Amino acid sequence: MSARVQTWLWIVQRASALVLAVVVAIHLATMVYVIHGGLSAGQILARTRGSVAWLVVYGSFVTAAAVHAPIGLRPVLSEWSPLPPRAIDATALIFALLLAVLGWRAVLGLYV
Repeated sequence: MSARVQTWLWIVQRASALVLAVVVAIHLATMVYVIHGGLSAGQILARTRGSVAWLVVYGSFVTAAAVHAPIGLRPVLSEWSPLPPRAIDATALIFALLLAVLGWRAVLGLYV
């Protein structure tokens, strides 16, 4: 892989980490607030259903995770597995798609 591509992957992973830091903080602060408020899971879901704001927060969460984790998986696979570079790239891509599809399925389940 070229140095240019590696540099872009590094930048994208750092940008996705920034997004994750923000949305994880929002998620944790919200969970602490609602738990101390005594809300049940059903009550929380009733309040989030149909909310565009929560769709954006959790959609950003899923998208950032689907970008961030596979980029981090690549060097782990290259150091610890016997896979050739193209198989490592394919594995990371499949992992990204899996995270994105399953994550967005959950997000849309909250929204709809």
